[in-house]
Amino acid sequence: MKPPPFEYHAPVSVSEALEALAATGPHGKVLAGGQSLIPLLNMRLVAPSHLVDINRIGELDTLTAGADGVRVGALARHATVERSTEAAAVQPLLRQALRLVAHPVIRNRGTVVGSLVHADPSAEMPAVLALLGGSVRLACLGGEREVAAADFFTGPMESAVEPGELAVSAFFPAPPPRSGTAFREVSRRHGDYAVAGMAALVTLDEDLRIASARVACVSVGPGPVVVDVSDACARRPAASVPWDAVAAAVRDRIDPEGDIHATAGYRRHLTGVLAERALKDAARNAGTEAAHE
Repeated sequence: MKPPPFEYHAPVSVSEALEALAATGPHGKVLAGGQSLIPLLNMRLVAPSHLVDINRIGELDTLTAGADGVRVGALARHATVERSTEAAAVQPLLRQALRLVAHPVIRNRGTVVGSLVHADPSAEMPAVLALLGGSVRLACLGGEREVAAADFFTGPMESAVEPGELAVSAFFPAPPPRSGTAFREVSRRHGDYAVAGMAALVTLDEDLRIASARVACVSVGPGPVVVDVSDACARRPAASVPWDAVAAAVRDRIDPEGDIHATAGYRRHLTGVLAERALKDAARNAGTEAAHE
């Protein structure tokens, strides 16, 4: 299949891109990695009359890791972030999740920020950003704004990006001390979108008891569903936490829908299983992190 006709723009700077997006308004679409957009164009599920290709804008191809977190530029590819030892040292959940994104050939071209803007509720990156309380920086001719993850995902395949705006970067905060993360998912075939998935973040106190525990569920709502299960962990050491009860608390907080891939009941069950496994993994990683202090 072929895409519908469109006018092609190839800016070489952010200012040129913003001018093009301002001129095209709701009729313009940004092309970065294209791993989601191109199939949608070819299947004619989207039909923008203008395509703004930002791949020539070198200033967007950035990845910086600092003590406070990792900032990923709009053209940083999945594979680049996945392979970055600096990014993984600051925020391990990025690598843990990115290893599960599709296939290497997709990760070599697809972008982290593009995945966030695409806002697929079955994708890994939105769950990571939501769990960590990250943000996306949006630019337009009038300036920039930073949108928190809690406000960024507005519905299935919908984000807070307005016509004329360009997502220029995303920020993934570093975890607190004595924290551990993990990502688990199940898909019908390797590389497919997850039938259900789970990102987990566990933080220990100075006595190595669980101070906080949160998860972000994938494929069970219109966007990533964040659940705080700290109370269910009851400030216990990880070895004495009733993880099955914690998983039940996660299941009780979701309202999945059935589709051709799985029934709602199976998704709910699978989410509980993945929550227990991911939280155990994260608690174990938190203990390892604490031992290295």
